[in-house]
Amino acid sequence: MYGYVRPPLGTLPEEETERFRRVYCGLCHTLGRRYGPAARFILNYDFTFLAILLSAPVEEGPDKARCLVSPLRRRSFQPPSAALELAADESVILAYWQLRDGVADHDWLHGLKYRGVAGVLEPAYRRAASLRPGFDKAARRQLELLGRLEEERCPSIDRAADAFAALLGAAAGEVEDPVRRRVLGQLLYHLGRWVYLVDAADDLKKDAASGNYNPVALRFGLEGGVWTAEARREFAVTLDHSIHMMATAFELWDFGVWTPVLESTLYTGLFQVGRAVLDGTFQAVRRGRIRKNHKNEEETT
Repeated sequence: MYGYVRPPLGTLPEEETERFRRVYCGLCHTLGRRYGPAARFILNYDFTFLAILLSAPVEEGPDKARCLVSPLRRRSFQPPSAALELAADESVILAYWQLRDGVADHDWLHGLKYRGVAGVLEPAYRRAASLRPGFDKAARRQLELLGRLEEERCPSIDRAADAFAALLGAAAGEVEDPVRRRVLGQLLYHLGRWVYLVDAADDLKKDAASGNYNPVALRFGLEGGVWTAEARREFAVTLDHSIHMMATAFELWDFGVWTPVLESTLYTGLFQVGRAVLDGTFQAVRRGRIRKNHKNEEETT
């Protein structure tokens, strides 16, 4: 995915920073164990956040191991768990379908890189889809809907954002407790909406130069990917509304030991990222577009 959903690591207490890193590394180990070394390259902060949301409220004692990033010194990581496995499976499914959209979205030459990576990831995808058929069906359905909206050049940011929001909300579908499933579904739905809109705002100038579909530019009638003061204010209110809706859902559940990391992400990290995107100062590792391709972090563990 995308790299926008991150806690403010520079201001988190060291204990919480290490707790987040252990989950990040645990997800990386889980991807490698379940799907091979190549799958580690789809690791990102966003699915680490998902893994934390899905985790039990008490942290298990960490394991230690060497890895590519730390070949000499063993590093602590979260041991295998149902939450990490679910996050790993769903990240593989989503990454694969976004790569397939990248193939369809380009001519033969420019689609080679997407075709090549999708081919490498396909065995992992087939296994993940067999394990999580409900999420696989939701991912395909919602990405196909996004594709149709793009072909229509739909100017409604609500319709486009809702399509991706419903996809991410489906990530809570396998949570057993019905109340928790509803809480997480709502939180993830509004997170998906926020991510989609932030990504569209981040790509305004690039999409203006290429002529690619961007519902934010169409909705506000922006020329050359440049904000007007009024449009920027209105869009910021829309982003903040999504965060407030996430917070409302978040307060309905006890996330235990993970509460500080989740709170800092929701109440500080997302606002910081949204402000940086609107100011044009956000720097993210780029590998395509969320709306038709994928975006992830360079770092693996």
